[in-house]
Amino acid sequence: MSERVYRAMQRDLAAGALIPTERLGEERLAETYGVSRTPVREALARLFADGLLERHPDGLYPYRPRVDELGDLYELRIVLESRGIQRNHAPHTRRHDAVAIEEELDAWKRLRAHPPEPGTALIAADERFHLTILAASGNTALADALATVYARVRPVRALDMPTPERIAIMAADHITIAEDLLTDDLDSALRTLLSHLTSSRAHVLARARRALELTKLARAVRE
Repeated sequence: MSERVYRAMQRDLAAGALIPTERLGEERLAETYGVSRTPVREALARLFADGLLERHPDGLYPYRPRVDELGDLYELRIVLESRGIQRNHAPHTRRHDAVAIEEELDAWKRLRAHPPEPGTALIAADERFHLTILAASGNTALADALATVYARVRPVRALDMPTPERIAIMAADHITIAEDLLTDDLDSALRTLLSHLTSSRAHVLARARRALELTKLARAVRE
């Protein structure tokens, strides 16, 4: 039972269904998931250990990264995704899973032809691409680690809705990375990936800093 609640809460945290500014009270969560408080308590303990929750004086809340932590999390993301390409660079190593990459390539060609509106669906598609590419390297543990990073940065990414121009660049980068992996041009794939992630990091950090400044300004006005 606690495993089911843990997985359900993990999905809801990833989807933003659990509001970051609301305390995660055991009684309310037990009612939401239709269970007793014991499996909720056990799930909360696991999620806290995963780094997906943070403790405030009045209880647990969904984790919201601060600006300095965002930089560290993006550095970890770069390390994980780069390793996914580099681990198949040595002679006689396995190739990436071509079927999985081809499916993502087709999906992003469709998105390039019919750009979606900025929103959570676009973020989910972007995350799915990177998770699929990393899992296709043959080490699912790397993809699991990246999924945890995504869960922690998603609250801020959701504030940074890309412009149509950035959506076009995102699609072009994804297509280039996928095509390079399919032709075993790993050096080119890595260069595009690093440029792509560095740009994403800059946009997210800038948005986080603006949000922090607005929060401070609003607090000053109230006082």
